[in-house]
Amino acid sequence: MQESSWDVTSTEDQTGTRSSFHCWPSSRLEATRIVAPLGTLYTPLKPCPNYSPPSILQYDPIRCHTPSCHAILNPYCQIDFMSKLWVCPFCFTRNHFPQHYAENISESNLPAELIPQYVTVEYELQALPPSQSAPAFLFLLDTCNPLEELVQLADSIQQVMQLLPDDARVGLITFGTNLNVHELGFEGLQKSYVLRGNKEYTSANMGELLGCSMGGGMHPGATPVPPPPANGHHHTQQQQQRMNPAQSIREEILARFLLPVSECTLALEAVLEDLRKDPWPVPPEKRVARSTGAALSAALSMLEVALPTSGARVMLFTGGPCTSGPGAVVSRMKAEVMRSHQDIAQNKEPLLAPASEFYAKLAKTDKAKGQQQNQVYVSSSSYHVVDVFACSLDQVGLLEMKELVNGTGGLMVMGDSFGQSVFKESLRRVFKRFPDDSPDAGYLQMAFNGSLEVLTSREFKVSGVIGPVSSLQRAGPNVSDVQIGVGGTSAWSLGGFDSQTTYALYFDVTNPGTSTLPQGKRRYMQILTRYQHANSRTRLRCTTLCGPWHSDFNDISPIKCSFDQEAAAVLFSRLAVYRTETDDVSDVLRWVDRSLIRLCAKFADYRPDDPNSFRLTPEFSLFPQFMFHLRRSQFLQLFNSSPDEATYYRYILSRENTNNSLIMVQPTLISYGFQGPPSPALLDSQSVRPDVILLLDTFFQVVVFHGETIAAWRELKYQDQPEHAAFAQLLEAPQEDAQVIMEARFPVPRYIVCDEHKSEARFLMAKVNPNTTHAGEDGSGGVGGGAVVFTDDVSLRVFMEHLMKLAVQS
Repeated sequence: MQESSWDVTSTEDQTGTRSSFHCWPSSRLEATRIVAPLGTLYTPLKPCPNYSPPSILQYDPIRCHTPSCHAILNPYCQIDFMSKLWVCPFCFTRNHFPQHYAENISESNLPAELIPQYVTVEYELQALPPSQSAPAFLFLLDTCNPLEELVQLADSIQQVMQLLPDDARVGLITFGTNLNVHELGFEGLQKSYVLRGNKEYTSANMGELLGCSMGGGMHPGATPVPPPPANGHHHTQQQQQRMNPAQSIREEILARFLLPVSECTLALEAVLEDLRKDPWPVPPEKRVARSTGAALSAALSMLEVALPTSGARVMLFTGGPCTSGPGAVVSRMKAEVMRSHQDIAQNKEPLLAPASEFYAKLAKTDKAKGQQQNQVYVSSSSYHVVDVFACSLDQVGLLEMKELVNGTGGLMVMGDSFGQSVFKESLRRVFKRFPDDSPDAGYLQMAFNGSLEVLTSREFKVSGVIGPVSSLQRAGPNVSDVQIGVGGTSAWSLGGFDSQTTYALYFDVTNPGTSTLPQGKRRYMQILTRYQHANSRTRLRCTTLCGPWHSDFNDISPIKCSFDQEAAAVLFSRLAVYRTETDDVSDVLRWVDRSLIRLCAKFADYRPDDPNSFRLTPEFSLFPQFMFHLRRSQFLQLFNSSPDEATYYRYILSRENTNNSLIMVQPTLISYGFQGPPSPALLDSQSVRPDVILLLDTFFQVVVFHGETIAAWRELKYQDQPEHAAFAQLLEAPQEDAQVIMEARFPVPRYIVCDEHKSEARFLMAKVNPNTTHAGEDGSGGVGGGAVVFTDDVSLRVFMEHLMKLAVQS
């Protein structure tokens, strides 16, 4: 890819990546002066139909034989067709092609990984055997909910059963004061094992508790393991089973508690139809005893025993906070309220730290950090993903459970009720399958046991990743001392992920710049994503990127022209949100302001001390606007939100792709009126007029807003009169477009239809730029017309005036 042909859209389609800059400064000092982070947004499973090979490569990749490199053969390698050698662009080692390559390779007969446009290829690894089981789904149902909520939840689970492949395994645990592990393989009547809800469970004793073993891993009535035969002959099959009690326990759990859908549908439906509220009495002054932590530990321990190397999801459906046993986030006494932002800031919440540590420990249980030869790290616990579906008007403890969901790559969905479409449709979309025209048609669109490794050329290093990852603690020559996000490593565990999951990679230029890099010198980066596909095979996706260095610091125009302001805004937003975990929000806001001023001072065109001369090129023109809306967003403004809501919004931002993240930061607005066809409108109070309908997409909500006049006409039923057919069409158009937006979105957004001056109009008025406020100069908010916004926030115009004044200061 040449510098002159760089294009954001084609690069994203070809590689699944978007970077803040395509052309990088070649010295560490100059890299700090460009202010914006040098980073890349990477979507591992983004479909690349126009560039990827037509099918998955059914052979193992060819790797560089240098132990510290092991880069994969790619289009940027130098090929010597005469000597049958290839030169690695990362370490410059000369490697021999294997025999089956050397016999056939030529300039006119290249393997797929050397064809120039195939910078992203995907292998199905042949050296690793497939998993022994199809994906498993272990449902955890909170029975402390009201009966009507349980009925809605049971109905949703029954619908999901119709979406699962017949060979997918399912299990069920219901929990309240105690846990009920349901034995779905027991015919004739319902049977479950009751476990205490006030203790933690480990894989060491789960078999015994479920009646599959006795102390020491022995079955009831089993004889001791016999010694090896002296004559060297093999034992019988029965003796082999006795010698491997762990295998027997595993098979028994699979046969009784985790069965294929085709074998247990009737048993599971019988349990769901008979679902009842937790029977234990609850005094009026106390909350219900909800043992969420114990249920999660039991579920994960059961999967570790039964499916240690197979993909599985623990899907938690809860309607309130954990109040009993490990992981409790609030006392059972109603007099003690749930923690608030103020309580957390003042360290007045004693249960926060121990609960967070407990759930974080569950994400790291028995995590193996070994390294296979020439392979990325493998983690046993990341086969098992934890999803949380929280449907409650109160907080449920998402803040404390964040590390568990984040560390396993799980999903997080928050709603008010299990009867809402936000929950019901979101749950259905978890189980979407690949389309019929895909090579993977029919399989679920989900990956398990993912791991990510980044290789870089010598002039720069990787600083870290922000996203749903956990470190695999791999040190190496390309690991930077500067840590951003999860740093100090070049390999991460991803757990589960899907086609929308996007990771933010940050880099550090380490070239000291004491000597100029050779003319035409390029930088290289290779991203290796390894995961277990829903077909139980292990795949490796390899994306190789190449870009130019810029050494003439008297002319920064090549760097300036290569700026992708949308990708940079998302990288900035993730970094700002990540800093809120350790810094006060006010400090983060000041950091955002200072960074924006420095960026504009570096790249804008102006005369010193003359704000009127300030100009931004098209590559930077929208960036201040993105930062203005980020400062006002729910990601940095905690007013009128709970810790759980803030956690939810920030987690979704940390895993969504570039376009969806931009919608969260700066929502889109479309205006419908009689003056012309629907058109994009400025996210400004001036766009709110009585004679228009507005469609606002904030990612989390889709709002259809009717102006005052439109709402009055609708109340008079003008749309029902034949002579006002155009008005009827005007009312229908935004609602149809809203449905199109919602059909492609996960989690499903909340759909709101509101009128100007009514209570739900606040969802739109809180997002628009307050260009006209209650403090307007004419007494009625009249600064250019439009609706009046009751806020003390400054408008974008005032924000830009201050920015220009500070940026041009000499």
